[in-house]
Amino acid sequence: MNFIERIEKEFSEHIFVAKNSALLSKKIDFAAKSCADSLKNGGRLFFCGNGGSAGDSQHLAAELIGRLKKNRKALPAISLTVDSSALTCIGNDFGFDNIFSRQLEGLGKTGDILIAISTSGNSINVINAVVAAKEKGIISIALTGNGGGKLASKSDIDICIPSDNTQIIQEGHLLAEHILCEILEQSLIKGL
Repeated sequence: MNFIERIEKEFSEHIFVAKNSALLSKKIDFAAKSCADSLKNGGRLFFCGNGGSAGDSQHLAAELIGRLKKNRKALPAISLTVDSSALTCIGNDFGFDNIFSRQLEGLGKTGDILIAISTSGNSINVINAVVAAKEKGIISIALTGNGGGKLASKSDIDICIPSDNTQIIQEGHLLAEHILCEILEQSLIKGL
C-alpha cells in the first residue's frame, strides 16, 4: 500500500467517526452544564487516565487553569496523573489499581466532578476512581470508546466515541474535551 492511500484512509475514518460523534452533542452539553454547576457552587474538576489519556487529563486541566480562548480567572481543575510522589507511593503501598481512587478519597468532596478517560473503558484504576467518586457524592463523566466497556455503566455520564481504533478514540476525546472547555469558558466568563 502506498502512503497516500493509507493517509486518505486514516482521514476518511476520522471524518466518519467525527460525524457519528456529533450524536453525542446532548451528552457533552449535559456534562458541560454539570461541570459549570459544580464550579459555580465551589466544586472542583478532577481528571484521570492512563498513557495518552493521562496526557489528555493534564491537557484538559491546563486548559481550565490557564485558558482555551478567553482570558479569565483560573478554574479549579486537578489532574490526578501528575503527582509522581503520590502515584509511586500509592502504587507501591496500595497497588496501581488504586492510584486515582486513593487521591480522590483524600482530595475530593461532594459536589466535585471526576472526568475519567479510558479509550477501552476497562482500565481498572479509572473504574476504581469512578467507584470512589460515587462513594463521595462526586459526579463522574467518562470519556470512552470501544462501546464504553465497564466504565460506561459505572459512570453518571458516558461520552463514548463510536470507534474501536485507539488513536481515533483519542482524537474524538480531544475534540470533546475542547468543546467542553469552550462551553465552560463561555458559560462561566460572566460569573468569574
